[in-house]
Amino acid sequence: MTTTSTNSAPTSSPRHAPTSRPAPAHLAPAALIDSDHPAVAAFAAEHARGDDDRARALSLFYAVRDGFRYDPYRIELTPAGMKASAVVERGYGWCVPKAGLLAAACRAVGIPARVGYADVRNHLSTARMRELMQTDLFVWHGYTELWLDQRWIKATPAFNIELCERFGLLPLDWDGHTDSLYHPFDRAGNRHMEYVAERGTYDDVPLAAILDGFRAHYTGWGEADDPLAQASFDDDVEREVANGAR
Repeated sequence: MTTTSTNSAPTSSPRHAPTSRPAPAHLAPAALIDSDHPAVAAFAAEHARGDDDRARALSLFYAVRDGFRYDPYRIELTPAGMKASAVVERGYGWCVPKAGLLAAACRAVGIPARVGYADVRNHLSTARMRELMQTDLFVWHGYTELWLDQRWIKATPAFNIELCERFGLLPLDWDGHTDSLYHPFDRAGNRHMEYVAERGTYDDVPLAAILDGFRAHYTGWGEADDPLAQASFDDDVEREVANGAR
């Protein structure tokens, strides 16, 4: 796990107004939203089921949400580690690359897509994460925007259903008509997540800006010596649930 790489990466990606219409870039492969990668193309072809764009987008949303484990302990802030194809090849991801994969898969089947970001307060991180981060603020949380019915609709495919059930979270469903954002409360009525600030939408993952944000807010998370890399997010969740810490 590292934040340095010899691979090139986009230093910026165009930011759009919320109501802007699709541009050619929203159907095209990008450096990190690599919709032309064979693994992404195969994934999209297998899971884009349905007779119209909404049905295919819904099918892809659930395939990304539940087909790849959410794991914030193993993040790699490099071009290779942040590609959409990396999620398919590794079988896991965190909110940013999973949102990128949903965008890439939708582009691969002709649905305009882009990625968006917001800063959120997450009240249900693990004790190990809180100790490292020293904050409950998660900067550059990722989601996807899809063009359906002549408008952009948000979809957030981060937390897989198994994790939600173990963590006592409400699974984040999506109907293809309305925005899919994190629930403010968990199943027990405890505060779960709140949005603090929007960072806009982009044609590709703005890796340089995300790196700057992580370095400004955190010490160690995502770096080469990140102590989270030696631990298991799933094991920590299971232990805290068993001990009544959830």
